[in-house]
Amino acid sequence: MGKWLIKNGTFVTLDDKRPILHGWMGIDGTHIAEMGEGDPPPAWLEQASETVDGRNLLFLPGLINTHGHAAMSLLRGLADDRTLQDWLENHMWPMEAKFTGDDVYWGSALAAAEMIKTGTTTFLDMYDHMDRVAEVVAMAGLRAVLTRGMIGAVPEEQQKAKLEDAISFAKNWHGAADGRITVMMSPHAPYTCPPDFIVKVIEAAHDLGLGLHTHMSETRFEVEQNVRDYGVRPPEHLDRLGFFSRPALVAHAVHLTDEEIALLAERRVAVSHNPVSNLKLASGVARVPEMLKAGITVGLGTDSAASNNNLDLFEEIRLAALLHKGVTGDPTVVPAADALRMGTVYGAKALGLEGVTGLLRPGLKADIIAVSTDNTMFTPQTDYISHLVYAASGAHVRHVWADGRQLLRNGELLTLDEEKIMHEAQACFARLRG
Repeated sequence: MGKWLIKNGTFVTLDDKRPILHGWMGIDGTHIAEMGEGDPPPAWLEQASETVDGRNLLFLPGLINTHGHAAMSLLRGLADDRTLQDWLENHMWPMEAKFTGDDVYWGSALAAAEMIKTGTTTFLDMYDHMDRVAEVVAMAGLRAVLTRGMIGAVPEEQQKAKLEDAISFAKNWHGAADGRITVMMSPHAPYTCPPDFIVKVIEAAHDLGLGLHTHMSETRFEVEQNVRDYGVRPPEHLDRLGFFSRPALVAHAVHLTDEEIALLAERRVAVSHNPVSNLKLASGVARVPEMLKAGITVGLGTDSAASNNNLDLFEEIRLAALLHKGVTGDPTVVPAADALRMGTVYGAKALGLEGVTGLLRPGLKADIIAVSTDNTMFTPQTDYISHLVYAASGAHVRHVWADGRQLLRNGELLTLDEEKIMHEAQACFARLRG
């Protein structure tokens, strides 16, 4: 891969010491090697095998999507404007039961193409046929945390088969694709998994040295059901089972009490905030300002394209900044810089990738996106972070690199065949719908 150089650039580093830098960046292989103000040193100009002119571009860390189901891109627009339980039980799950490994492959490829084009370089995925998802990640050049989602409300033999599949997947793929793929263990949710099954998953996570991921407290319905079934609400239920004894990330966490927020903070549980999906399914609004104040690491997720209906993380960043202002009546909560950190550095920490990605800093991976500023949305050029959060969208992304490799150049995918992916995805949907 060698050395390459970005000059004449403006860098939103998200580093507290120097959040905005006007100058240059040198990349050596997969990592950021050096950064500086002004013009690059002669040594970098001489040694760089490729030089990128950064004029009219704003460089920032690749965005990080902390919760989703990539293959469900095949179900985009299939059943909108329904309650979560109706949407899941009567529309999503019956269609997903028909999914083959090829469907998962092409649905995930469709999601990967969309994520790259809108600036996401790292994502978490929870699904089935995870070998096929891993194949897509390896081919696309993305960074991913992959989890074999397991619904445990099935006969014991099926539970055992799912857990064995998850363990086998973790052993085969954790650390694969030059380290770009890592694995977590994922029981689907407390309301879809019996307690003894969750305990078995936790034991496997301990044995494998892996983190845990699950849906939690997404709707009032599931919270009430948890109380009916087990006598306690989901956070206490998971805590009693030992779920938080491993590094844990919970998706949604919409319906939390003050005591539950304190518990998650004490157990160092991270939260994936999915504002668009939670609004679309009328699940509610998570108490993000209180979580952040308590010291909880909060990242952002799109959930699936079936409940969103896109994977543009810039939308989640903007909504994370706006939604909580409206709900609380306080325009100072979740300021723009915090919202952008939720989509980058906080997301990296939530996924166990702190010190790997999420910032533009020497020593970290070269996961970088370049956004065009040569347009009305970035004029006048005042506060770049404000523009990124309140004005920009994934449509402004021009270049994307992950692990030092360019995945998108001038809006064109370099590692994926976009036309073929769309054709195959449409064919998969036609067969599933037929």
